[in-house]
Parts: sequence; C-alpha cells; structure tokens
Amino acid sequence: QVEVEESGGGLVQPGGSLKVSCQVSGLTFDDYGMGWFRQAPGKEREAVVCINWSGTYKYYADSVKGRFYVSRDNTKNTVYLEMNKLKPDDTAVYYCGTRDRSDCPRDYSLRPEAYTNWGRGTQVTVSS
Repeated sequence: QVEVEESGGGLVQPGGSLKVSCQVSGLTFDDYGMGWFRQAPGKEREAVVCINWSGTYKYYADSVKGRFYVSRDNTKNTVYLEMNKLKPDDTAVYYCGTRDRSDCPRDYSLRPEAYTNWGRGTQVTVSS
C-alpha cells in the first residue's frame, strides 16, 4: 500500500519562506517522478512543479518560477518544496503526488491525472 504524507506547512508572513516535505512509502521511490500541487478554497487543484526520478529535471508552473524550488532525497524517500518570496495568493493546501512514470513530460506533468497517489496535504497560509 502506497502512503504519501506531507508536512511542514504553517503560517508565514508575506515575503517570507517556508519548506514543506513529502515522504512516501510502499513503492520504489526512485522509480517515479513526483509532483507538488496546491488548492485554495473555492479553486481547482493547481500544479506547482514536477521533479523526475533522479532530481535532474524539474518542470515548474509559471506562477512559481524563480520563487519555489523542488528537490528530492531518494535515500529518505522524500521530496521537498522550498517556497520563497511568499505572497498571500500562495495560500493553499499543498499536496504531493506520485507520478505514474519516472519522468516529467512538459505540460502533461502539470495535470492531476498524471499522478496516481496523493497525500492529504499540508496547509500553507501567507498572511500578516
């Protein structure tokens, strides 16, 4: 059984930084790409980034380019999302998903249907 667990969310002031984590069990972690999505109240789930199996390729949504950075540690079955220069519009529940393959195809890997397992999310609130 695959389990995906996000952690590290919280309240941060505008302009601040936060790093969230996602740990996966129940599969061979370095066989799969991983993604981060987010969902704000009343809005659809939005892609943030996909990272391939080795961490050598990262595909970011335009809304977070230059502010958010993804990484993974395959020895710990964990993927990280470092968020900088946070804005109130970044407020959302952040979800981690496992890809159905090892890669991150352009455009397709920013769609929820490209992922097979999801965690319950971690809340990130940007407010003064």
